[in-house]
This record gives sequence, structure tokens and C-alpha cells, in this order.
Amino acid sequence: MFGSPNRGASSYAKVGLETSVVAASPHKLIVMLFDGALVAVLTGLMHMKSGNIPEKGKAISKAIQIIDNGLRASLDKKAGGQIAENLDALYEYMSARLLAANLKNDTEIMVEIQGLLTELRETWNAIGAAPAVNPASEMAPNRMSNLMSA
Repeated sequence: MFGSPNRGASSYAKVGLETSVVAASPHKLIVMLFDGALVAVLTGLMHMKSGNIPEKGKAISKAIQIIDNGLRASLDKKAGGQIAENLDALYEYMSARLLAANLKNDTEIMVEIQGLLTELRETWNAIGAAPAVNPASEMAPNRMSNLMSA
């Protein structure tokens, strides 16, 4: 009559995720994409090891979609310059490697991509955690000491 408890929990989780996405900063959205890609890669690796071919394929396809349609699509090559170009090439490499891992059932490739995604996620988080430098506030103490010595 009321549905299964799993269905209710799933709906609640979906609302929570949607709320997180709406409220997230652009920086946080990229972190969420990295998280999603990592979960998909780890899920694919788990299914690969257990021999569940259909679910492995679904998980790897999801990881590729997140990388191509999320991370790559969010790059601004004009504003990002060489860094954006390098990230684009890395994302393309990761997608191709995931496809190869799926076709060859190669766990080593999956672990390689997991490592790359983890490193990129940690770097992205470090960038977001660093406080923005305000040039005016850095100059203020120097100006104050110059004014006092004059």
C-alpha cells in the first residue's frame, strides 16, 4: 500500500542530490562530477571482478558519460588556455582507456583511471580550499608601514 522502504529511501536520496546540485557552487559541481565518475569506476571494477558483465558495462558507460558530458563539457578552453587543453586531452584519454578496460575486462586499467580521477579530485578540492588572495589586503600592511615611516 505504501510502497517499499527502499523506494522511499531512494526518492529521498534523489531529492537530496537534486537539492545539493541546485545549491552547489560551480566548484562543488565539478567535485560532484569527480565523485560520480569515481563511484561509477569503482562499481564497474567491482562488477568486473564478480563477472557481472551487464552491470560492469553500465557502470563503465556511466563513468565515460560523466567524463565526456560533464567534466570535458565544462571546460572553457578560451579562458582555461593550456590547462584546459591538457585536461581535455586527459579526459579523452581516460574515456578511451575505460572503453578498452570494458572490452578487455582489464582491472589494471580501471585502477589506473581510478587513480587519475582521485588525483584530479584532490587537486580540484585543494584549489577550492585555498583562500582567494586579495591583492588590496596584501598591500595594506605595506602601505600602512610606508605611511607611518614618512
